[in-house]
Amino acid sequence: MVFARAPLAGRVKTRIAQRIGDAAAANLHRRLVRAAVAAASAARCGPVELHVTRRHAFFRTLGVPVRLQRGADLGERMYRALARHRRAIVIGADAPALMPADIARAARWLHGGADIVLAPADDGGYVLIGARRLTPAVFAAVDDSDLARQTRPAAESDSRPLDHTERRTVGRPIDRAGLGSAGRCGAVYGDACRI
Repeated sequence: MVFARAPLAGRVKTRIAQRIGDAAAANLHRRLVRAAVAAASAARCGPVELHVTRRHAFFRTLGVPVRLQRGADLGERMYRALARHRRAIVIGADAPALMPADIARAARWLHGGADIVLAPADDGGYVLIGARRLTPAVFAAVDDSDLARQTRPAAESDSRPLDHTERRTVGRPIDRAGLGSAGRCGAVYGDACRI
C-alpha cells in the first residue's frame, strides 16, 4: 500500500514550496507518488493499492486501486489499512531511496514469520512498515506530524528492521538536494529524482 496526500498546490510539500513555489511542489509530489507506486509494483509481492487523503483525478492515472484513508489521525488510518490484510506493507510517497528490493525483502520476512518489519527514515520515522500481527497500541494517538517519533518505541519492541540504513525522505528544502543525486534513486525513480 502506498499512502499519499492529494497533490494540491499549497497543501503538499509545503516546506519545499517555500523555495520552489506551490505549483512546483505539487508537481514534485505527483512525481514522487507515481514513483512510489511504480516501486511497489516492481517489487512484485502482491497487489498495490493507493490509500489517499481525498480523491483526485491524478490518482486515476496510476493504474492501481485507490482507497480513501479512514481514521481520525495518520496512526489510525495506517492501522485500519494494515488490519484489512493478513500481511501488508505500507510505504509513503516521500522516500525515493526505498527500492523495490527493499519492499520485496520486507514481504519475504513477513511471509517467513516476522510480525513487523520496519525501514527507518532519516527523519526519525519509517519509510516502510510491514505487519503480519499488529495491535492498535502501536499507532495510538499519533498525529500526522509526529508519527515517526511516537510509533518508533512501540513498533520496535517486537519488530525486525529491514536494515540499519536510514533512507532519505523528501519533506524539507534541504531534502530536495538528495533527489538530484545519481545512483539507486535515479535508476528506479527516474525523473522524480531530478528537480
